[in-house]
Amino acid sequence: MSKLKSLSFCALPAISKDPITTKRYRLIERLEQQRKLATDPSFTIRMTKTVKNADGTKTSTEREKRLTQWWKTDEKGAVVLSVRVGLKTLEFEKGKAGISVGPMDRLDSALSTLIEAVRAGELDGAILADVKSKQLKQGTTAKAT
Repeated sequence: MSKLKSLSFCALPAISKDPITTKRYRLIERLEQQRKLATDPSFTIRMTKTVKNADGTKTSTEREKRLTQWWKTDEKGAVVLSVRVGLKTLEFEKGKAGISVGPMDRLDSALSTLIEAVRAGELDGAILADVKSKQLKQGTTAKAT
């Protein structure tokens, strides 16, 4: 008990419910997955799914989910990277959704730079546009009678 007395205890901070912060952390997680996929083409993530059996009991099963690459190679062999938030590809400038990386060995550094930019909040404008478009869609989904 004497070791615990040397610690200072406090209340836990509230969890942020800001949609931009949530999207930012999710985007960082997906970019990290893309970095792993770039180094190991057979990389998959494990998903847990809860299924209700015929007798009403719930069981959880684990399965692998294959990731899709966010990059493509153009005619010259250069890698072009796109960033996705949900099902939407982010546009960095009007009509420009791709990042020209160059050779494949530069993909990891480009993904690292993107992760740092997301952590710094540099893509919040594009993320905010995605959040606002989803909120508008949810508000206008009234059924026509």
